[in-house]
Amino acid sequence: MIFLRRLESLFGRFAILTTFLFTVATAPVQAQTSPVVEETVAPGSTTEIAVAPGARDTQIADRLRRILTASNWFSPFSVSVREGIVFLDGQTETDERRDWAQQLALRTQDVVAVVNRIEVQRAISWDLTPTWREMERLVNRAQWFVPLTVVSLIILLVFWLVSRGVTKLARVSLRQRLSSPLLVDIAARALALPVILIGIYLVLQIAGLTRLAVTVLGGTGLVGIVLGLAFRDIAENALASILLSVRNPFRTGDWIQLGEYQGIVQNLNMRTTILMTLDGNHVQIPNSLVFKSVITNFSANPNRRAEFHVGIGYANSIALAQELIVQALRAHPAVLDDPEPAAIVDELGPSTVNIKVQFWFDGKSYSLFKVRSSLMRQVKRALQDEGISTPAPAQEVVFPEGTSFHQHPVVQEPAGEVPRPLALIRAAETATVSTGEGNLKSEQAELKRQAKACDLPEAEDNLLNPEVGASAQS
Repeated sequence: MIFLRRLESLFGRFAILTTFLFTVATAPVQAQTSPVVEETVAPGSTTEIAVAPGARDTQIADRLRRILTASNWFSPFSVSVREGIVFLDGQTETDERRDWAQQLALRTQDVVAVVNRIEVQRAISWDLTPTWREMERLVNRAQWFVPLTVVSLIILLVFWLVSRGVTKLARVSLRQRLSSPLLVDIAARALALPVILIGIYLVLQIAGLTRLAVTVLGGTGLVGIVLGLAFRDIAENALASILLSVRNPFRTGDWIQLGEYQGIVQNLNMRTTILMTLDGNHVQIPNSLVFKSVITNFSANPNRRAEFHVGIGYANSIALAQELIVQALRAHPAVLDDPEPAAIVDELGPSTVNIKVQFWFDGKSYSLFKVRSSLMRQVKRALQDEGISTPAPAQEVVFPEGTSFHQHPVVQEPAGEVPRPLALIRAAETATVSTGEGNLKSEQAELKRQAKACDLPEAEDNLLNPEVGASAQS
């Protein structure tokens, strides 16, 4: 493009010089008595074009017309001058030629202003020479880039292999110092990241992109901040998973409670914590909520305390009721002697004295619900055997209009039905474990068995210590 502009400039100078020589040679004798001082001006020059002292409008128009005709850049065109104002009309092929004509008129002597009405009519060229030249230039650049590309790929491959080796070595060395698999993985990748960055820096340096190389190294932290803000929730869950794996508030197989959810811990990944509830359902809780929630770990201490309330009548002896309750608790095989069970007067209600019964049991071996059911049944039988009443809450019902009583006939039981033997009823009452309560065993073993049999989502990404989890599940 620069070569064409220079060629056009030289051609314009030659045309102006030819026109000037032709005008001088053919000028009349009267014009020679008062010679016209003219000067050849190339496009882009700031020199003023002299016409004649006190030039008239016709002389200015004639001078500009000859120069524009010599350039052969404007066809058709016309030049008119009125009171020193030049009016340019016509057509040309480029904006540069149109601007050149305007600047030429402005530099002409005694020109006050220029009205440029030349239209640009771009010519359609079917010359494919510039296209072929551009294609040859691209081919030459590609040939120059091929060796650079091969060398860059080799450098990246070497540094990638080195980073893989650094990652493996870091995992082997850090596995003995860090208990969390997540921390081992993150630390290993952090040690391998500088190796990759050095490889990228060398490739950019070889390509001559030094500024870009510095920008890549300096903008790594900025990119991390931008990505952290864009994926805030994901980053928050990932950070919470790291902190949970470091603090270890629970292990695989622990029975925990997170807010309203209670179950066995199955998996901790980069996004969620998976629980198997007592109903056998898998619940995925975001790690950010887990980290912020109150975590109750029932497996941290196998001994658990439970309680229930018993109400006795005011006419009964409270001390006797307490002694009977404690004896029933100590006789039960699931209740621990240390800490010892207790029966504490909790409240003097409207119609009953409410006693809070507290006991400790092995939560890893026994079920809370089954043991409490068995103890409540045993306490009720012990109180009834000693004649201690457990009345219902008193309620006062007022009948403003009075009441009437009607006696209904006694319904005779149908013949053929044999009442249940009294010995069988007493055996069921005195039994420590009833048919409905089963064997009092904990549900954890059954839940763990079901968890092993099911297809757990994201089981490969467990961030909890696998050795601890295996021991907890065994």
